[in-house]
Amino acid sequence: MIQRALISVYDKTGIAEFAEFLISRDIEIISSGGTYRLLKEKGLDVMEVNQVTGFDEIMDGRVKTLHPNIHGGILARRSNKSDMEILKDKGISPIDLVIVNLYPFFEKYSADIPFDEKLEFIDIGGPTMLRAAAKNFKDVIVLSDPDDYVEISSEISMTGDIDYAARRKLAGKVFNLMSAYDAAVSNFLLEDAFPEYLAPVYKKQSNLRYGENPHQSSAFYTSLISAGAMNGFKQLQGKELSYNNIRDMDIAWKVVSEFEEISCCGLKHNTPCGAAVGKDLLDAYLKTHAGDPVSIFGGIVAVNRTLDKETAEEMIKTFLEVVLAPSFSKEALEVFSSKTNLRVIECKVQTSGDKEILTVDGGILVQDTDVKKHEKMEVVTKLHPDDNQISDMLFGEIICKYVKSNAIVVVKEKQVLGVGAGQVNRIWAAEQALERAADKFSDKKANGTVLISDAFFPFPDVVETAAKWDVKAILQPGGSVRDADSIKACDDAGISMVFTGTRHFKH
Repeated sequence: MIQRALISVYDKTGIAEFAEFLISRDIEIISSGGTYRLLKEKGLDVMEVNQVTGFDEIMDGRVKTLHPNIHGGILARRSNKSDMEILKDKGISPIDLVIVNLYPFFEKYSADIPFDEKLEFIDIGGPTMLRAAAKNFKDVIVLSDPDDYVEISSEISMTGDIDYAARRKLAGKVFNLMSAYDAAVSNFLLEDAFPEYLAPVYKKQSNLRYGENPHQSSAFYTSLISAGAMNGFKQLQGKELSYNNIRDMDIAWKVVSEFEEISCCGLKHNTPCGAAVGKDLLDAYLKTHAGDPVSIFGGIVAVNRTLDKETAEEMIKTFLEVVLAPSFSKEALEVFSSKTNLRVIECKVQTSGDKEILTVDGGILVQDTDVKKHEKMEVVTKLHPDDNQISDMLFGEIICKYVKSNAIVVVKEKQVLGVGAGQVNRIWAAEQALERAADKFSDKKANGTVLISDAFFPFPDVVETAAKWDVKAILQPGGSVRDADSIKACDDAGISMVFTGTRHFKH
């Protein structure tokens, strides 16, 4: 039976109503600091912590509940005769319900405030009480989440108590919260890119209908301590987002975020199928769509400017799953409203360049995000690329970075014309990309295009194939022991080639 409760909360949502309910059940309440003052202002009969401890708060409230009269009352095992005799001998009353939430360190982590001020938001007393109550959950109910007040009130109203399973779940919630809270504090103090123990801090945003496939369960979590595009988007209309939608949104938004120019990216199965820079948004979208009008069906499109009515009208001619933009004109939203299932996503947050985490069976791999473009732009052939070809190389290098390896991208006038992705050898990727590019021309040649590779050429076969399709310039990292063979093949074919010194594998 619950006889005494301790309440000490930073987030006071619903606490007065919950305290009033407890008092109506003849449960004595101990409280402290701002919580005590609030409850007294509401006219509730509560006891201040110092009446229990016999010791006033000190050090600006840093020390108030760290006392045997509090922690003895929380930690005493009711079935342990020795524990209960100690309580009786010391005049300590058991505490049966602990209601505590923490200083908002998550919110302050990235705030623009001094280090020492952030330090003051690291809670000590709250976590100590929560851990104690959660460890002793068989005898002490612990509430760390205001969302639980209504459900617990209902159960107490019906039975006067809550059962073992509910107590255990509430205790588990505490340690789940504390693991994230402690991880945030650790990251804040260490500032170590690769610490001894990895403690990411994520909070569940939603359960998803399923994962990559219908038989896989999944959920969407966002970071509590770092900004990022997928941590700050807003869905304006459409069906519930899926696991695959969010993965694809992430890549599409990263692509267009790399460009200062007006740009558009079409994406399918986590790989760009079209992309372009345009004189306006409609031009960029039309060029993106033309790059692969087949694959973009059922795909995702991202743009890096306010999406206007004319572009929206063109987009709805093709079945799309998701459209992302930093903002939408009122007229564009009216156009999209005719496609009720289309997911319209407003994304104002730029990409963070944070670490990438990949799970493997029994572990995880962590790496820096690939934010680098190139180490150099070294012309290695007799023929030099012209300014337009250099511009296409720089454009295509960005797109190629997001294409699964082995990756080849064929570009002309800042428009992707062909993509070869995920092949187990580079010549297959090149052939696929060149065939798709050549389809755009009446003579079925990749006339004057630029070819970009994510990694070096181990043999001259890619160059030889590119020459057959009338490619005029190639960008690749270089670094093969047979680089001279590829350079000679370019010179023989009248192709210019540039080495970047930077590989962009994406597995």
